[in-house]
Amino acid sequence: MVVMDAFTRRLNPDMYIVTATAGNERAGCLVGFASQSSIQPVRFTVWLSKVNRTYEVAREAEFLAVHLLTREQYELARLFGGETGHRVDKFARTAWIRENGGAAVLRDACAWFVGSIEQQFDGGDHVGFILDPVQSGERDKTDGQPILRLSDVRSINPGHPVG
Repeated sequence: MVVMDAFTRRLNPDMYIVTATAGNERAGCLVGFASQSSIQPVRFTVWLSKVNRTYEVAREAEFLAVHLLTREQYELARLFGGETGHRVDKFARTAWIRENGGAAVLRDACAWFVGSIEQQFDGGDHVGFILDPVQSGERDKTDGQPILRLSDVRSINPGHPVG
Protein backbone atom coordinates (compact mmCIF):
# COMPACT_ATOMS: atom_id res chain seq x y z
CA MET A 1 0.00 0.00 0.00
CA VAL A 2 1.28 3.44 -0.95
CA VAL A 3 1.50 5.81 2.03
CA MET A 4 -1.24 8.12 0.70
CA ASP A 5 -3.73 5.46 -0.52
CA ALA A 6 -5.94 5.66 2.58
CA PHE A 7 -6.33 9.37 1.90
CA THR A 8 -6.35 9.64 -1.91
CA ARG A 9 -8.76 6.78 -2.62
CA ARG A 10 -11.45 8.83 -0.87
CA LEU A 11 -10.97 11.86 -3.12
CA ASN A 12 -13.29 12.56 -6.03
CA PRO A 13 -11.96 15.73 -7.66
CA ASP A 14 -13.48 17.67 -10.53
CA MET A 15 -11.98 16.78 -13.89
CA TYR A 16 -10.77 19.36 -16.40
CA ILE A 17 -9.50 19.43 -19.94
CA VAL A 18 -6.39 21.58 -20.28
CA THR A 19 -5.29 22.74 -23.72
CA ALA A 20 -1.98 24.29 -24.72
CA THR A 21 -0.94 26.11 -27.89
CA ALA A 22 2.60 27.08 -28.88
CA GLY A 23 3.33 28.16 -32.44
CA ASN A 24 1.52 25.72 -34.73
CA GLU A 25 1.37 23.03 -32.04
CA ARG A 26 -1.67 22.37 -29.90
CA ALA A 27 -2.42 19.65 -27.41
CA GLY A 28 -4.91 18.86 -24.68
CA CYS A 29 -5.48 16.32 -21.93
CA LEU A 30 -7.83 15.32 -19.14
CA VAL A 31 -6.57 16.55 -15.75
CA GLY A 32 -7.63 15.71 -12.22
CA PHE A 33 -4.86 17.59 -10.42
CA ALA A 34 -6.00 21.24 -10.51
CA SER A 35 -7.32 23.87 -8.15
CA GLN A 36 -7.67 27.55 -7.44
CA SER A 37 -4.47 28.32 -5.56
CA SER A 38 -4.85 31.98 -4.57
CA ILE A 39 -7.72 34.36 -3.88
CA GLN A 40 -5.89 37.70 -4.16
CA PRO A 41 -4.57 37.74 -6.78
CA VAL A 42 -6.69 34.99 -8.32
CA ARG A 43 -4.52 32.08 -9.40
CA PHE A 44 -5.31 28.55 -10.58
CA THR A 45 -2.76 25.73 -10.75
CA VAL A 46 -2.91 22.76 -13.11
CA TRP A 47 -0.55 19.79 -12.96
CA LEU A 48 0.55 18.16 -16.22
CA SER A 49 2.28 14.79 -16.49
CA LYS A 50 5.79 14.94 -17.90
CA VAL A 51 5.01 12.04 -20.29
CA ASN A 52 2.04 13.85 -21.81
CA ARG A 53 2.08 15.66 -25.16
CA THR A 54 0.20 18.54 -23.53
CA TYR A 55 3.10 19.07 -21.14
CA GLU A 56 5.54 19.24 -24.07
CA VAL A 57 3.49 21.97 -25.75
CA ALA A 58 2.68 23.78 -22.47
CA ARG A 59 6.39 24.24 -21.69
CA GLU A 60 6.57 26.57 -24.71
CA ALA A 61 3.12 28.17 -24.36
CA GLU A 62 2.25 31.58 -22.91
CA PHE A 63 -1.35 30.63 -22.08
CA LEU A 64 -3.31 27.52 -21.15
CA ALA A 65 -7.06 27.01 -21.41
CA VAL A 66 -8.82 25.11 -18.64
CA HIS A 67 -12.23 23.58 -19.38
CA LEU A 68 -14.88 22.37 -16.96
CA LEU A 69 -17.21 19.59 -18.14
CA THR A 70 -20.55 18.19 -17.07
CA ARG A 71 -21.22 14.47 -16.74
CA GLU A 72 -23.08 14.67 -20.06
CA GLN A 73 -19.74 15.52 -21.73
CA TYR A 74 -18.15 12.16 -20.96
CA GLU A 75 -17.26 11.56 -24.63
CA LEU A 76 -15.20 14.74 -24.72
CA ALA A 77 -13.40 13.59 -21.57
CA ARG A 78 -12.83 10.18 -23.15
CA LEU A 79 -11.28 11.79 -26.24
CA PHE A 80 -8.89 13.99 -24.24
CA GLY A 81 -8.17 11.40 -21.56
CA GLY A 82 -8.10 8.16 -23.53
CA GLU A 83 -6.13 9.26 -26.59
CA THR A 84 -2.60 10.62 -26.76
CA GLY A 85 -1.65 13.68 -28.76
CA HIS A 86 1.49 11.80 -29.78
CA ARG A 87 -0.74 9.74 -32.13
CA VAL A 88 -4.08 11.55 -32.55
CA ASP A 89 -5.15 15.10 -33.45
CA LYS A 90 -7.88 15.47 -30.82
CA PHE A 91 -8.81 18.91 -32.14
CA ALA A 92 -9.82 17.42 -35.50
CA ARG A 93 -12.53 15.51 -33.61
CA THR A 94 -14.15 18.40 -31.71
CA ALA A 95 -15.20 22.02 -32.21
CA TRP A 96 -12.80 24.62 -30.88
CA ILE A 97 -11.92 28.29 -31.33
CA ARG A 98 -8.87 30.47 -30.72
CA GLU A 99 -9.18 32.88 -27.84
CA ASN A 100 -6.82 35.16 -25.90
CA GLY A 101 -3.18 34.58 -26.84
CA GLY A 102 -4.18 31.92 -29.39
CA ALA A 103 -5.43 29.53 -26.70
CA ALA A 104 -7.53 26.64 -28.03
CA VAL A 105 -10.93 26.73 -26.31
CA LEU A 106 -13.31 23.78 -26.68
CA ARG A 107 -16.75 25.01 -27.73
CA ASP A 108 -18.63 22.23 -25.94
CA ALA A 109 -17.14 22.81 -22.47
CA CYS A 110 -19.70 24.07 -19.98
CA ALA A 111 -17.23 26.69 -18.70
CA TRP A 112 -13.64 27.63 -19.43
CA PHE A 113 -10.92 30.15 -18.75
CA VAL A 114 -7.67 31.15 -20.38
CA GLY A 115 -4.78 31.86 -18.06
CA SER A 116 -1.34 33.29 -18.67
CA ILE A 117 1.38 31.01 -17.33
CA GLU A 118 2.97 32.85 -14.42
CA GLN A 119 5.22 30.07 -13.14
CA GLN A 120 6.09 26.40 -13.64
CA PHE A 121 7.46 24.12 -10.96
CA ASP A 122 8.44 20.49 -10.74
CA GLY A 123 6.35 18.33 -8.43
CA GLY A 124 7.72 14.88 -9.30
CA ASP A 125 6.11 13.14 -12.27
CA HIS A 126 3.93 16.24 -12.86
CA VAL A 127 4.76 19.92 -13.36
CA GLY A 128 2.56 22.63 -11.86
CA PHE A 129 1.54 25.57 -14.03
CA ILE A 130 0.33 28.58 -12.06
CA LEU A 131 -2.15 30.51 -14.18
CA ASP A 132 -3.34 34.11 -14.02
CA PRO A 133 -6.89 34.02 -15.49
CA VAL A 134 -7.33 36.62 -18.25
CA GLN A 135 -10.53 35.50 -20.02
CA SER A 136 -13.45 33.16 -19.32
CA GLY A 137 -16.72 31.99 -20.76
CA GLU A 138 -19.51 29.49 -20.43
CA ARG A 139 -22.02 27.62 -22.52
CA ASP A 140 -25.71 28.39 -22.09
CA LYS A 141 -28.02 25.88 -20.45
CA THR A 142 -25.48 23.93 -18.40
CA ASP A 143 -26.16 25.48 -14.98
CA GLY A 144 -27.24 22.88 -12.47
CA GLN A 145 -25.85 19.92 -14.41
CA PRO A 146 -23.45 17.81 -12.31
CA ILE A 147 -19.76 18.48 -12.94
CA LEU A 148 -17.67 15.61 -14.30
CA ARG A 149 -15.65 14.04 -11.49
CA LEU A 150 -12.99 11.38 -11.13
CA SER A 151 -15.59 8.71 -10.30
CA ASP A 152 -17.26 9.42 -13.67
CA VAL A 153 -14.10 8.78 -15.71
CA ARG A 154 -12.47 5.82 -13.96
CA SER A 155 -13.38 3.62 -16.94
CA ILE A 156 -11.23 5.70 -19.33
CA ASN A 157 -7.93 4.00 -20.08
CA PRO A 158 -5.31 6.77 -20.17
CA GLY A 159 -3.62 7.59 -23.45
CA HIS A 160 -0.28 7.42 -21.58
CA PRO A 161 0.80 5.57 -18.46
CA VAL A 162 1.51 7.83 -15.48
CA GLY A 163 5.28 7.54 -15.52
